[in-house]
Amino acid sequence: MAMDQAVWPDHLFADLDRTGPVPLYYQVSSRLESAIRSGEIPAGARLENEIAIGQHLGLSRPTVRRAIQELVDKGLLVRRRGIGTQVVQGQVTRQVELTSLYEDLQSTHHEPATRVIEREVRSAPDDVAEQLGLPAGSDVLYLRRQRSTDGVPVALLENWLPAEFTDIQSEQLEERGLYQIMRSRGVAIRVAKQRIGARREHGDEAQLLDIDKGSPLLTMERVAYDGSGHAVEFGRHCYRPDMYSFETTLVAK
Repeated sequence: MAMDQAVWPDHLFADLDRTGPVPLYYQVSSRLESAIRSGEIPAGARLENEIAIGQHLGLSRPTVRRAIQELVDKGLLVRRRGIGTQVVQGQVTRQVELTSLYEDLQSTHHEPATRVIEREVRSAPDDVAEQLGLPAGSDVLYLRRQRSTDGVPVALLENWLPAEFTDIQSEQLEERGLYQIMRSRGVAIRVAKQRIGARREHGDEAQLLDIDKGSPLLTMERVAYDGSGHAVEFGRHCYRPDMYSFETTLVAK
């Protein structure tokens, strides 16, 4: 099935019950869900638009829209500007462990790609200097990157690193994860302090993450320390919740 062609499996809906008690939107949604989960409609496939689907099925556009929205809310479909409605490539679930997003994508058999939006040596803002344990105004390397998987943007990553890392180049960051680069320089990241939250997108985030204005985002703030207890990286990251989630194991005391 070509990913650039819109698909609609008519056979799934040949026996819609138009007079029974089960709402039509639910019948359409549940059958689409089964086809997506079974792989009959593969990851990345693009669905026809709501008007065309309604014409195929003899259903109103609001009915079709609600059916599609049910699957968007479940994270199985995503609406992408200029492309339409697509089957999600597969949400990345990240264990809350001391790993990088790049490594998490690789370990779950996704293909990570990085676009360096900004790389600059600048004076550390007061809050960043405090997090890194540096004097106010110290030089730091500021990085802002877009991380994608399988061609779909997943996260925006902002990082600040102490001055000893200011020679890290954009070309390195496009080829490898930040933690991989740091380890190759002999840095052993041993522990991190991390906070996970949520907020709405702002600024250019909707454009860079290919989401609607005002959409919610997952957020993570992390300070990583080496074996001697020195802070070696401070990061503020945001993630698309339809493409990404955190997972942790809780143990009773």
